[in-house]
Amino acid sequence: MELNAEFDQSVQVVPQHHKWVKSPMPGVERMMLDRLGDEVARATTIVRYAPGSAFSSHTHDGGEEFIVLEGVFEDEHGAFPVGSYIRNPPGSSHTPSAPQGAVIFVKLWQFDPEDRSHVRIDTKKLGSVADEQRKGVRISPLFEDAREKVSIEIWDAGTGATIDAPGGAEILILEGNVISGGERLDPWSWVRRPVGEQIDLTAGVEGARLWIKTGHLNHVSAPGA
Repeated sequence: MELNAEFDQSVQVVPQHHKWVKSPMPGVERMMLDRLGDEVARATTIVRYAPGSAFSSHTHDGGEEFIVLEGVFEDEHGAFPVGSYIRNPPGSSHTPSAPQGAVIFVKLWQFDPEDRSHVRIDTKKLGSVADEQRKGVRISPLFEDAREKVSIEIWDAGTGATIDAPGGAEILILEGNVISGGERLDPWSWVRRPVGEQIDLTAGVEGARLWIKTGHLNHVSAPGA
């Protein structure tokens, strides 16, 4: 299956553009954002767990990265509330569940195959530093290696700024809203820009909190390729 699999093109998705699709596990639905492959796929997805739903134990051969958007996501490593940012590297395994229900934004098969870094961060408890180059923007770093950089950015109300993407970029709106290309992007809206482009955004009257990943689109392939 291919969805938004032309990685040399820009993509902008708001939640009302897509319907929830049932997964193989009862009570678990998916809003697919991009996908390259079938059930085992390089994929970016918003996943909704009904209260009491769970996945069977499984191994992430290509790694798993996610941030909790709603509710509490659980596995044998802990209970992760809204704002938790998790990286389970290639070869890691777990048994996920959501006794209270949860929604997560998750990326699969997008790691460096040699990455073995486990990351578990409560982003709600992170401090932030002012970006000296962009007035009105503060940054909370989450992860960085030679391949990619992941952070939370907090934009003050009315801030207009640019996100450079020499290696491509993705943005998920966590809180507030921004304007991109004349379109208002509310929470759970997702933007992807290809290698060499940039993203110009303006925060709304409430400001905005953004999850941002850059650099990683230099490395795109289907599982097993």
